[in-house]
Amino acid sequence: MADTLGYLQHHLQELTERQHVSESNINSTLAALTAQLQQLTQLVANPPLSLLAIPNTPLPPVPSPPVSPSPTPPTQQTRPKLSCPLDFNGEHHNGRAFLNSCSLYICLAPEQFHDKQKRILWALTFFKGGHAAKWSENIFHQEADTSVFPIQTWGEFKQQFWLHFFPANMEADAINTLEGTFYYQGNQTVDDYLDSFQALVSNAGYTDPWTLVVKFRQGLRLGIQNQIATMPYGRLADTDPDVWYKAVWRIDQVCLTNEAFQSVSRSAPSVSLRTISAQPPPLSAARLPLALPSPVIPKPPLATLSMGVLMDINVTRKARSLPLRGCYRCGDANYIVRDCPHRLDVHQLTMEQ
Repeated sequence: MADTLGYLQHHLQELTERQHVSESNINSTLAALTAQLQQLTQLVANPPLSLLAIPNTPLPPVPSPPVSPSPTPPTQQTRPKLSCPLDFNGEHHNGRAFLNSCSLYICLAPEQFHDKQKRILWALTFFKGGHAAKWSENIFHQEADTSVFPIQTWGEFKQQFWLHFFPANMEADAINTLEGTFYYQGNQTVDDYLDSFQALVSNAGYTDPWTLVVKFRQGLRLGIQNQIATMPYGRLADTDPDVWYKAVWRIDQVCLTNEAFQSVSRSAPSVSLRTISAQPPPLSAARLPLALPSPVIPKPPLATLSMGVLMDINVTRKARSLPLRGCYRCGDANYIVRDCPHRLDVHQLTMEQ
C-alpha cells in the first residue's frame, strides 16, 4: 500500500510540472498573437502612403507552442489472485476466521465494493448452512416486511455477526481452560500447541509475560520441558514468551530431524563386516567326487524253531512261576532278594559259576 501511494504521488508531481510548462508556453504564444493583432489593427486603420511602393514583407512566423511529450502510461500492476472465504454454517469456533477472511478480501479488492451495502450482500452469499443460513433468511424476511434492509453499514454487520456467531463467554472460557489442564500439549505437535495457546491467551486477555511463560511451560510435554531445563548454557528468561516460543520450536525441529535420520538408518540394509577371501579353493577339495549314498543292508530274518514258531528267550523264565511274596531269585518265601544268600558277586565268581 505504501509503495502504491508513493508511486501515485510521484506521478501526480510530474503531471503538475508538465501543466505549468504548458501554461507558460500558451501564455507567451497568446501575448505574441495579441501584439501582432494590435499591429494589424493599426495598419488597417491608418495605412501609410508608401505602403504600395514598399514590397510586401512577410510577417514573422508565429512561434508554435512546444509539444509536451505525452505522459507515459503507468505500468499496470498485477494483483495477486484472491480466494473467496469458505462457506459458513454458523459454528461459533469458526466465526472469527470467517469474518477475518471477509475483511481481508474487501481490503485487497476495494474497487469491487463501491456500495457499502454490496459488502454485506456479498458476505451473506457464503451463509449456506446451519444457524448462519437461518439468520440470513431472517434478514431478508425483515427487508420484505419493511422494504428497508435492516443492516445499513459494514460496521453494523460486524457487530451483529459478533453478537450471533462469536462465543458468548469467550474470555471466561479461555480463562477456565488455561487454569486447568485441557490445554496441555499431550499428543499435539509443537505448531498446533503454539497456535492454540496463543489463541487462548489472546481470548483470555493475559498480557503479563511471567504468567505467559509459566502457563506455556506447564503445558509443554515433559520431554521438551526437561530439554529446556537441562540446557548447558543460555538459560531462557522467565519474562520473555517469544524466546520460549522460538526455543521450543527449534527443539522440536531437531527432534524431528533426528527421528527422520534414525528411520532411514533402520531401513538401510546391513553390510556384512566379514571380508571375503580372494584365494581360490584348493584343487584337492574342488576335485573330490560327490559322496555316494551308503548301501542299504537288509536285516536278517528272525530265527525260527523247527516247528516254525518264533524263538522266545524268556520261555524258561516264564515257565517258572514267581512267588507272590519272597525272593524272586531263589523262590524262598522267608526273605526278599535283598537278603538272598544265593546272590552272586561278579568279582568273586568262579569259572564254573
